[in-house]
Amino acid sequence: MSAVLDHHDHAHDAHDHHAPTGWRRWVFATNHKDIGTLYLLFSFTMLMFGGVLALLIRAELFRPGLQLVNPELFNQLTTMHGLIMVFGAIMPAFVGFANWMIPLQIGASDMAFARMNNFSFWLMIPAALMLSTSFLLPGGAMAGGWTMYAPLSLQMGPAMDAGIFAIHLLGASSIMGSINIIVTVLNMRAPGMTLMKMPMFCWTWLITAYLLIAVMPVLAGAITMTLTDRHFGTSFFNPGGGGDPVMFQHIFWFFGHPEVYIMILPAFGIISQIIPAFSRKRLFGYASMVYATGSIAILSFVVWAHHMFTTGMPVTGQLFFMYSTMLIAVPTGVKVFNWIATMWKGSMTFETPMLFAVGFIFVFTIGGLTGVILAVAPIDTQLQDTYYVVAHFHYVLVAGSLYAMFAGYYYWSPKWTGVMYSERRGQIHFWWSLISFNVTFFPMHFLGLAGMPRRYADYPMQFADFNAIASVGAFFFGFAQVYFFFFVVLPAMRGKGVPAKQNPWLDEGGKGAEGLEWEVPSPAPFHTFETPPKLDATATRVIA
Repeated sequence: MSAVLDHHDHAHDAHDHHAPTGWRRWVFATNHKDIGTLYLLFSFTMLMFGGVLALLIRAELFRPGLQLVNPELFNQLTTMHGLIMVFGAIMPAFVGFANWMIPLQIGASDMAFARMNNFSFWLMIPAALMLSTSFLLPGGAMAGGWTMYAPLSLQMGPAMDAGIFAIHLLGASSIMGSINIIVTVLNMRAPGMTLMKMPMFCWTWLITAYLLIAVMPVLAGAITMTLTDRHFGTSFFNPGGGGDPVMFQHIFWFFGHPEVYIMILPAFGIISQIIPAFSRKRLFGYASMVYATGSIAILSFVVWAHHMFTTGMPVTGQLFFMYSTMLIAVPTGVKVFNWIATMWKGSMTFETPMLFAVGFIFVFTIGGLTGVILAVAPIDTQLQDTYYVVAHFHYVLVAGSLYAMFAGYYYWSPKWTGVMYSERRGQIHFWWSLISFNVTFFPMHFLGLAGMPRRYADYPMQFADFNAIASVGAFFFGFAQVYFFFFVVLPAMRGKGVPAKQNPWLDEGGKGAEGLEWEVPSPAPFHTFETPPKLDATATRVIA
């Protein structure tokens, strides 16, 4: 009898090591790697959909006059483009990276709450469908801007209600994912990995997760009050009943500014992994990087009203938000200097991940500097709601968050897929993206300085040339991402390419990428670190 039980146990163990197959593997996925893959594929799908909306916007703005869409549809396009890119593309992609990499980097067997992990992913599908199909509702999609400012949001059709419900679902998904990440990082690190020995990517996500838990309920409150104003007779934001539309802006941006850092801190973490690997050096100023990340998170709660300099704020308020906004540039500057110091006198090589990382530093710094310019209240009063602001946040979010994701993909995809991407195609993707991005968004600084307001479907003749250049650049940038998917990602997913080594980023001297993720085979097995690994003193290697 004991022999039979013994055999049964062994069979059960053997079964556990095989990945489930077919559709059940993905629908019922509880493995952190599978859920990470689902998040990344979902976010890329939404990136493409949001990108199509952006290209419709740029096609309309190619020349003066109304060509393709009427102003109402144009407003729907700008609103849905913003919402889908923020909540459907950037945030889920970083959660996908977190799912894939955090357990591998800290030596954990999986995320802390595996079934909740599955639930938090599948919540996003109905939300994304509701957002994406709201164009088909009576009156069309939401058209009040992605910020959903009252009083416009109180006057929209049923798409506004669908959008509110979708954002609630996405917020719930984010909160569950954040709880999962915090518990995993704090409770499931391998013995010997203290918090100050964790990879920077884990640190940035730990702090990001706390930010998400703090601010998603604020957004939920703002849109719930909008919903009750619309249907239940309240007057939170309706001046006719004694409400205040500016209060919506205060509540929204109290969520919105930490949200900006939610979308960039994980990017900082990815770049902080890649720069040391290809500089063949340890990250310069690790502790200062951790403290800078924490400082950014705390300061992000006291700068929200720099989006509101033109709402009739008293001068005292303008001064406070101006100085606090300039202060938040300091920890961000610390990070940039640390990356540059890491590269200084390093044995640098420029494979595609490093190209995207260096490109990130260059273009993100431009976005940061235009942000400091916009922090100056009298200048912001002139540039508020112009294309200068559009240029600024696209430099931070596209060249910031998106470039970091590309860098992370090229860096970790050999571990995910087991094959090396084509270096030549990766470099084509980088240069194509970098040039077309700058052709698209750099002219927008000049359009904004000349006074072109954003979210307008038409414009006078003097803005025609720069708009034409921007539109051409946008189409080239969009096609670069299609090239990336079909010629870089798909071949790797099909297993086409040179088999990847366990750590493909080591040079002849054995220097390069460090961390526990490079201690498992490529591709990473379905189950890793089932027993906690024994770590060396640096907590970057497993002692055999």
